Amino acid sequence: MSDVKTRIDELVKTNKVVLFMKGNPQMPQCGFSARAATILTHLGVAEFAHVDVLSDPEIRQGIKEYSNWPTIPQLYINGEFLGGSDIMMEQYQNGELAAQLQD
Repeated sequence: MSDVKTRIDELVKTNKVVLFMKGNPQMPQCGFSARAATILTHLGVAEFAHVDVLSDPEIRQGIKEYSNWPTIPQLYINGEFLGGSDIMMEQYQNGELAAQLQD
């Protein structure tokens, strides 16, 4: 797990916005991942790091342990875990997500 944790740490800490998702923003492989990518795009986040967990089983399991969060997608902003698509939607609707992305 330490190698996977190191890889995840590097991704999370070197990118302002990272979305661990199924598929990619252009071809999401589940509805929750599609919603997460759409929210970011709608908020004007033109470029964000994304990791397709379907193509890397170690990352798919490792990210769940890293965040202690059982589902994917998972969003990180400025190195901090925000949550999954439901939390993203809630924070999108109340304006909190846009504010966090501005910081």
